[in-house]
Amino acid sequence: QLQLVESGGGLVQPGGSLRLSCAASGFTVDYYAIGWFRQAPGKEREGVSCISSSGGSTNYADSVKGRFTISKDIPKNTVYLQMNSLKPEDTGIYYCAAPLMTCTRGIMGAVADFGSWGQGTQVTVSS
Repeated sequence: QLQLVESGGGLVQPGGSLRLSCAASGFTVDYYAIGWFRQAPGKEREGVSCISSSGGSTNYADSVKGRFTISKDIPKNTVYLQMNSLKPEDTGIYYCAAPLMTCTRGIMGAVADFGSWGQGTQVTVSS
């Protein structure tokens, strides 16, 4: 059974940084593509970033390019999302999910029907 647990959210001032973690169990993070999504209050959930099974391909939403970095630690079976230069519009609940149908430099695919989502972690960017 695929399980994902996010952590690392919190309250941060604009311009600050946070690192989110997504700990996986039931599979290894080098087997599936994994994605980060977020949902802001009153808005639909959107894809933020993904990393391919090999780690050779990553994808970022235009709104976070140059500020966010996705990575994974295979021994720890964890995927990370380093978020720098945070803005108030980055506020929302952040979820990780796997597996994605695809993750390339140009395409962040949907989560597979048999996929799993974490419970989410709240990120609030406010002064």
